[in-house]
Amino acid sequence: MIRTVYTKIITENVKEMCIEANHYLSKDMDIAMKNAVTTEKSELGRKILNQLQDNLKIADEEMIPICQDTGMAVIFLEVGQDVHFEGEAIEDAINEGVRQGYTEGYLRKSVVKDPLIRENTKDNTPAVIHYSIVPGDKVKITIAPKGFGSENMSRVFMLKPADGIEGVKDAVLTAVKDAGPNACPPMVVGVGIGGTFEKCAILAKKALTRPVGEHSDIPYVKDMEEELLGKINRLGIGPGGLGGTTTALAVNINTYPTHIAGLPVAVNICCHVNRHVVREV
Repeated sequence: MIRTVYTKIITENVKEMCIEANHYLSKDMDIAMKNAVTTEKSELGRKILNQLQDNLKIADEEMIPICQDTGMAVIFLEVGQDVHFEGEAIEDAINEGVRQGYTEGYLRKSVVKDPLIRENTKDNTPAVIHYSIVPGDKVKITIAPKGFGSENMSRVFMLKPADGIEGVKDAVLTAVKDAGPNACPPMVVGVGIGGTFEKCAILAKKALTRPVGEHSDIPYVKDMEEELLGKINRLGIGPGGLGGTTTALAVNINTYPTHIAGLPVAVNICCHVNRHVVREV
C-alpha cells in the first residue's frame, strides 16, 4: 500500500528540528553530561563541566543556541519504499526547512556557496543530505547540526588489512590525541570501519547520532567501544582540554563490509554539543 507524504510536511518538520537541535541537547546527551560532573576526578574538570551545565540552562531559559556555532545541517533521511512524495522536490523541501529554521530561529548562518570564493549563502543552505531506502511507509528524519571546531579534527585512515584491530584502535587514539582541546571536549567519537573511502566517513558521521550509552550489537565492536572510551579518558585531555578524566562521553562504532585489500577507518569527532533530533513522519 503506497502512502503519500506531502513535502511541505517535511519542510515544516525540518524547520522545527533545526531550531530544537540548536537549543537543547538530546536526552541521552543531557544525562551523559550530568553524569560526567559526578564522575570527573579533577576539580578543574568538574568546574568546567558545571560551567557547561550553566550554559545549557541559560540557553534553555533564554531560548538562545547552546553553541554560537550552530553548525552545518547534516540530515539522514530514511525513506520507506512504500512512500510517495507529493509536492516540490524532496531536496528542495529539506533545504527550505533548513532555510526557515535558521532564519526564523535566529541561528548563525555558517555555510558558504563556494568552498574557495567563500560567499555566505545567508540561510545556512544547502544541507548535507544522506538518503537511504528502507522497508515500510514512514519517513525518518535525523538532523545533526555539525559545528566545525570538532569537524575539522576528524580523520580518515586508509589502513592495510594487516594493521588489524590494533591498527584501528591506534588510529582512533591518534585522531583524539591530535584533536586535543580543539574539539571542545568532552567529546563523542564516531568511528566508521569498512566500506570505501567515503562510506567509512558516512558510517562515522551516523555513529554520532546513536544515543550515548547505546552500544553496538556486535559483541567485539561493543568491547572495542568500551576499551577505547577507557583509553581516551586516560589521556588526560579532560573537559575543555584543561585536564581531567572526562575527555569523551562515548565511542560509537559502525562497521560495514569492505574489500580484501583495504581497511578504511574514519574518525568523526563531535564536541560536547553533540546535537541530534529524530522524528518519524
